[in-house]
Amino acid sequence: MEEDFTRQPGGSVKRSVTPIQPISRHRLDGDIIQVHKGVAIYKTHASTYYFARIRDPRTRKYIVRSTKETGRLAARSVAMELADSVLRRDPAIPKEYLFQHFSNLFLAEATKQSTNGERSKHYGKTAKTYTAIFDKTFGAMDVRKIETTDWMKFLTTTRTDMKPATKAILCSTFRNVMKIARNSGVIKGVPETPIPKLQDNPRPFFRFHPLVSKEHDVYQKLLQTAKTLVGDRPKGMTMITEELYDLILFVTHSFVRPTTTELYAIRHADIQVADNPRRLILTIRDGKTGFRIGNTMPAAVSVYERIKERQPNAKPNDYIFLAHNQNRLTAAKTIALWFNHALAVADIKHDPFTNQDHTVYSLRHTAICMRIILSEGRINMFNLAKNAGTSVEQIERFYARNLPLSAEMARNLQTFG
Repeated sequence: MEEDFTRQPGGSVKRSVTPIQPISRHRLDGDIIQVHKGVAIYKTHASTYYFARIRDPRTRKYIVRSTKETGRLAARSVAMELADSVLRRDPAIPKEYLFQHFSNLFLAEATKQSTNGERSKHYGKTAKTYTAIFDKTFGAMDVRKIETTDWMKFLTTTRTDMKPATKAILCSTFRNVMKIARNSGVIKGVPETPIPKLQDNPRPFFRFHPLVSKEHDVYQKLLQTAKTLVGDRPKGMTMITEELYDLILFVTHSFVRPTTTELYAIRHADIQVADNPRRLILTIRDGKTGFRIGNTMPAAVSVYERIKERQPNAKPNDYIFLAHNQNRLTAAKTIALWFNHALAVADIKHDPFTNQDHTVYSLRHTAICMRIILSEGRINMFNLAKNAGTSVEQIERFYARNLPLSAEMARNLQTFG
């Protein structure tokens, strides 16, 4: 306790007592003494011995050891011996051999490709996210010593709740970094990086004739419902217009993704009407997979002609859907509200085949499935993938493999030359 006496008016003296705070056992007992670059000694109230603090250049962290010495000179000598032992056992890795060095090179290249349009703008962002994850584990490691066991240890110790698809992206990013090290001549080859087995969920789409009977044609039911809802103003929504009906047809016959960077980004300047065969040639400037030019089915031409009739004074830079709304995110949300209302009215929100709920994206899935089924198996998968801005592998994994074999496809299968 500390006592303090204060003289009050009238001559009286006031006595106050301030409790003394106990000193933490782990507080420094004196100053930290610099012995050498990255080496220091200090004492705490918990021990009579000096501690040596040594900076590990590999991990960029400090190693603390007791010197078992109470004298400063002896402690300095022991600290230098400990530092020499640490540095000799684990010498500093040259910067040009660090994993993070090649991680930065890969990120710079990925950002450049996103900027100049070689890759989608999402590619650079994804690279930044995943290289940051790797840098925490591999960043300070010598890229020449990284092996498959290190990769497997990373997979088993890093967030075990990661989805297989996320792990696959991690694997791809890791390999890209290691490829830069290989191409630089630092390592001879990229270590094996087993990719976790993916469990694909089939994409929900609207069943259509002849895949199902006409009575169970859910796609036609959706179209009819959208047509009858024109002019309705459901609670909390703007009035539903014929644009909902036309949008359903447009997506189903154009394969575009119903996103702000694809469908809702299309302007009149991005559309060219062509013949032989009758189609629209669409320019997708910033799609999920980057820039592409795609062809549509003939029905998309009729939809576009109706759009032009509704917009007789449209300028080349005007959007084709909900053109009055410049905020494309808001436009997408408006369509989603209308679409979900139509699903509820038609009672087709849930897809019993995939046990998933339908969204506007189900229209794109329907478009791809329609081409596979209605072509009776004759569609060129590469051509379909190119127009849809995806890959043959994706179509086979998520669509073709899960489609039932229709009678037309069975006949095609049994055709003799």
